[in-house]
Amino acid sequence: MSLRSPNWPRALRTDVVLALARVTPCGNIPFAPGTWGSMAGVAFFAVCLRPLAGVMGGAVLALAVGALLFLAVGLCGEAEIRLGKTDPGEVVLDEFVVMPLCFLGWWRELPTDWPLWAFWLTGFALFRLFDIWKPLGIRRLQALPGGWGVVVDDVAAALAACTTLHLVFFAWHAK
Repeated sequence: MSLRSPNWPRALRTDVVLALARVTPCGNIPFAPGTWGSMAGVAFFAVCLRPLAGVMGGAVLALAVGALLFLAVGLCGEAEIRLGKTDPGEVVLDEFVVMPLCFLGWWRELPTDWPLWAFWLTGFALFRLFDIWKPLGIRRLQALPGGWGVVVDDVAAALAACTTLHLVFFAWHAK
């Protein structure tokens, strides 16, 4: 079985594919578009998805994130084809959709002894660190074909950020 990008985005117009893949306007910002896409992802998670977990439960949120990841694989892979570039920097949908993964375990309840801004900022900063640095074999995941290579390395960076955030929180309470 080989990993292939989904075919469904081929039916979409190029302007639609690129607008979604760029999370317009984030990907159009000339300086650090991945950072802007990640910030938009944190805001989307905090304002839209996290309240969904409070109302519908963590399983519904997990399904929503899974659906967003599926969309990202298709759209990011198709954007690569239409732009003629491998993992173009302006394609930031991958950073946008993985941000909820940075906060696994806190989808319903947030730490009460941290200021909310510090919690969001720490998760965001850890993700950007792992996304840029790409340690622990994360860089090798970019070699996966099409949209998989664009998205899966960000999934791994988000999970590394989540693990580190939990360890920081645990160490904070162990003192």
